[in-house]
Amino acid sequence: MPGLQGLIARLVDVALIVAGAMLAAHVRYEDFGQNRLDAAFITFSAAFALATFPVFGLYDSWRGRSMVSLVGKLALAWIVVQLCGLALMFCVHRTDFISRLWFAYWTGITGSALIALRVTTYSVLREVRQAGMNLRHVVVVGHGKHCEDVLRKINASPSDGFLISEVFDSRRICGSVEGGDGQQDDLNALLQYVRANDVQEVWLAMPLTEESIILRVVNGFRNELVNVRFIPDVQSVALFDSGMIDLIGAPAINLMASPLPPHALVKKDIFDRVFAAVALLALAPAMIVIAVAVKLSSRGPVFFKQYRKGADGRVFQIYKFRSMRSHMEKAGVVTQATKGDPRVTSVGRFLRRTSLDELPQFINVLRGEMSVVGPRPHAIEHDEIYQEVVNGYIHRYRIKPGITGWAQVNGFRGETDRLEKMEKRVEHDLYYLRNWSFVLDMRIVLATVAKGLVGSNVY
Repeated sequence: MPGLQGLIARLVDVALIVAGAMLAAHVRYEDFGQNRLDAAFITFSAAFALATFPVFGLYDSWRGRSMVSLVGKLALAWIVVQLCGLALMFCVHRTDFISRLWFAYWTGITGSALIALRVTTYSVLREVRQAGMNLRHVVVVGHGKHCEDVLRKINASPSDGFLISEVFDSRRICGSVEGGDGQQDDLNALLQYVRANDVQEVWLAMPLTEESIILRVVNGFRNELVNVRFIPDVQSVALFDSGMIDLIGAPAINLMASPLPPHALVKKDIFDRVFAAVALLALAPAMIVIAVAVKLSSRGPVFFKQYRKGADGRVFQIYKFRSMRSHMEKAGVVTQATKGDPRVTSVGRFLRRTSLDELPQFINVLRGEMSVVGPRPHAIEHDEIYQEVVNGYIHRYRIKPGITGWAQVNGFRGETDRLEKMEKRVEHDLYYLRNWSFVLDMRIVLATVAKGLVGSNVY
């Protein structure tokens, strides 16, 4: 959203923040003239928003991108802004002058207004583009299945605002194919077509091996005001959906690395720590009751502690409410609980079925060792076994393990007595890594609360 559009968007956001604060004061106080509207807090939040929103990409062009992702990024960015503003007010000792109810109203009203504005703008633009206006004309250069996939995606989403003007066979541009099948050929024809038809975008949909063709096309357009974009075919060699990153000042494509970029990891970490702190405060009474019940159920400590692997294979100590009677096992052996396992106490059986034994792991999240959502960590002894026999198992540790995960809410939790069960669990974990978003995390959290607390295969 360059230039004037970006400036207008920022001014509108500031206006909504100020208006939301005033409306919240009107709702909070019966007599508007007696309200304690804190101008400094509002100013700080507006300033934080101007600094934070660009970090989340909220002023970038969202043509062809997900509205759900936009809403998720905006919601998280606004929460971060408000938390930063609240922290600053605490540091300057002004929190005593702030009404908590007004702050809640302001956060909700302004957040809803910011989301409603962007959803409306996004929807209007999609309708306009669906009607054939505000389109960007695209020439696609490539051949084969990858090129066909790109063409199919463009045609399947006309509301994204891209229109295919022509397709050029990349093999004929380099002179490796003679004759024709209705597609344009050679570089000069491509240049002439783009100039004559007001084309704004040239997309190169081809494998990484086609360097000579890419260079010829880029050199051909070096004096043209045309966007030339490379959509590489890396699916045959990349573990995850790969994106371009900046590495030591040079562009790089991740073929086997963490699928979450650093800025996404930062946002996820902020959410995790805030969520864990709120959860521990809210669940403290229930956790005290559970701790007493565990202590009375059998002799032994309240917490069960075990070493697990975290992000990048770093070892940490996980916390759970103890659900089994104290017992000894052979060194290097961890026996999973089975149906009717005599080691499980009556209280422990209830805790395991409802996943309440996992609640102390919010302490691990607060310490930065785990995430609220992510692949579930296994005993280190099991890791050493499964990483040798389950393809892709080790890549579960590209990010922090979670209290709950995509595999768990889809029924793959509890005992893994057959290799097929672990393979399905890993398959779901890798899907989560490939498709991570803040919205997906929210779906998993809600699904965990709604249906994931009870599982028939948990003993």
